[in-house]
Amino acid sequence: MKISFRPNYLASLLCITLIFPLPAVASSHEYLLDNGLKLIVKEDHRSPVVIQQVWYKAGSMDEVNGTTGVAHALEHMMFKGTDSVPAGEFSRRIAAVGGKENAFTSSDYTAYYQQLHQRHLPMAMELESDRMHNLQLTQEEFSKEIQVVMEERRLRTDDQAHALLYEKMMATAFQAHPYRRPIIGWMNDLENMRVSDAQDWYKRWYAPNNAVLVVVGDVDPENVLALAKKYYGRFDAARVIPLAERKPQTEPLQTGIKHLVVKAPAQLPHLIMGYKVPSLKDPGHEWEPYALTILAEILDGNASARLDKNLVRGTRVAVSADASYSLAERGPGTFFIDGTPSENKTVGDLEQSIRAEIDKIIRSGITQEELARVRAQVVASRVYQLDSTFAQAMQIGRLESIGLSHRDADVILEKLQAVTTEQVRKVAEKYLIDDLLTVAVLDPQPLSETTQQQNSAIQLKH
Repeated sequence: MKISFRPNYLASLLCITLIFPLPAVASSHEYLLDNGLKLIVKEDHRSPVVIQQVWYKAGSMDEVNGTTGVAHALEHMMFKGTDSVPAGEFSRRIAAVGGKENAFTSSDYTAYYQQLHQRHLPMAMELESDRMHNLQLTQEEFSKEIQVVMEERRLRTDDQAHALLYEKMMATAFQAHPYRRPIIGWMNDLENMRVSDAQDWYKRWYAPNNAVLVVVGDVDPENVLALAKKYYGRFDAARVIPLAERKPQTEPLQTGIKHLVVKAPAQLPHLIMGYKVPSLKDPGHEWEPYALTILAEILDGNASARLDKNLVRGTRVAVSADASYSLAERGPGTFFIDGTPSENKTVGDLEQSIRAEIDKIIRSGITQEELARVRAQVVASRVYQLDSTFAQAMQIGRLESIGLSHRDADVILEKLQAVTTEQVRKVAEKYLIDDLLTVAVLDPQPLSETTQQQNSAIQLKH
């Protein structure tokens, strides 16, 4: 079980053919069950493997103050058994047939998956549909599991300086939008969370008409549909509670730069610069999110990108410098630039150098050679992604869960290929400005022996 943060979307995109021929992959098939469950099936017969993913359109952005972290806490509880499947039995059965399974929570959605031989898909569907409706949420199990969640928070956020800096930056950058709250939740909310909070979340959001079932692999779409009707369709529409109304949560316009300093045990200082930018809402008619995606790759695509070339290997003002942007969000977007200054440089030196790189793009734009490099990366990403049934399923589920269609993937990639050098310059000029900027600085404090050991253990684990 893991928490999902915001990745650079281009790294996981499906990309259209530009230079290289791509392997033939079947088109997807979309169905809607009577109870509102959307089913999307994509054939890939290169190996006898199937991926089943169930995506619920509810993440931490749907939480309210006082119960932050409940989406992730329920994700943990989903492995605690039903009336017919005791705690731990779900994972045991999947492992017994050589499969693997897990789950992840993000700001926008929560998802569960199994990867196994295609002949075991009926078993996976039976297990997953069972816990969609028959989950046991007991006080005894919840009391134990919430301690696990709190320990996860301590290890992955409280004791990790960069994660803590990111968390506090988001809480400062966003004034009203729920993206300001951490996915794992505030510790005080976790300490006071009750099993009834998880029960309420389960009843409110875990319904067929708020879920997308994605199946990718060595399957026949009509057979998958029959299985979905048998297992998921047995819970008829009359038993499905109407979904709660989602109220718009618009972030007020930022009117000036925000600064914060976070003191935490660390070896080196760190800098995060976050600019408020749009995310993709209308794939066929917008262009700015695509230009922002290309801009992030121009700054941080590979060793030839500007930040690494100029700041890390050039002036050596930084030991690392990165840029990222995800156009696929339910809420507003953020364009991140972060880095760690070199030993003889300050965070101020690094920020000044980053600003200089932005100014160069605003004044002079980017070159056609840089744009061609990014387009080549897009094609390579497509090739790599088509080799993975799991990645194909991830793209489908993610797009569907944020309010877009999995069929928008082709449009997105065509639009990315159509971005011009001038459009990249324009989005830099419009959005990479102080009025939309939050600057977070890590002020490193002495590392205790315990913190050093924990950091080493986590680094080894990953």
